[in-house]
Amino acid sequence: MGDEEKRNRAITARRQHLKSVMLQIAATEQEKEKARRETEKQNYLSEHCPPLHLPGSMAEVQELCKQLHAKIDAAEEEKYDMEVKVQKSSKELEDMNQKLFDLRGKFKRPPLRRVRMSADAMLKALLGSKHKVCMDLRANLKQVKKEDTEKERDLRDVGDWRKNIEEKSGMEGRKKMFETES
Repeated sequence: MGDEEKRNRAITARRQHLKSVMLQIAATEQEKEKARRETEKQNYLSEHCPPLHLPGSMAEVQELCKQLHAKIDAAEEEKYDMEVKVQKSSKELEDMNQKLFDLRGKFKRPPLRRVRMSADAMLKALLGSKHKVCMDLRANLKQVKKEDTEKERDLRDVGDWRKNIEEKSGMEGRKKMFETES
């Protein structure tokens, strides 16, 4: 047990050491990435945004404002063109996805509601005012008389079982039982 415990502790210590080394390497990589992004940002700003020189006279300031407005207008036009391209491509994507679902057969159908409608109402909906046929099926059924069997008659004659019990209870009921049996 002693050797196995030492070995497990060594393995755990090695794992902890490797984990800490990996975390240190990741931290240095993050710092390098952050510094690289900062330099890229500075380079981009120096290329695209030259430093602003404010002139001294009013006419020069107005000329600078006109130039800035022209640049803003150009940027807005470019932004609008890009938005239109994005909308067009998203619409094309939606259309392609719809076609793809149709081709795969996985078109999601809306759930249908069950409508309870009588035969008369259905014919009226289909034929409109031309509907004059009555589809009352129960009226068209034949009347069949049921012949009474002896068992059914006995059951009807017996009636409610509680009444029979009350009649048979006490001495009078027992007399009736003997009288009916003989």
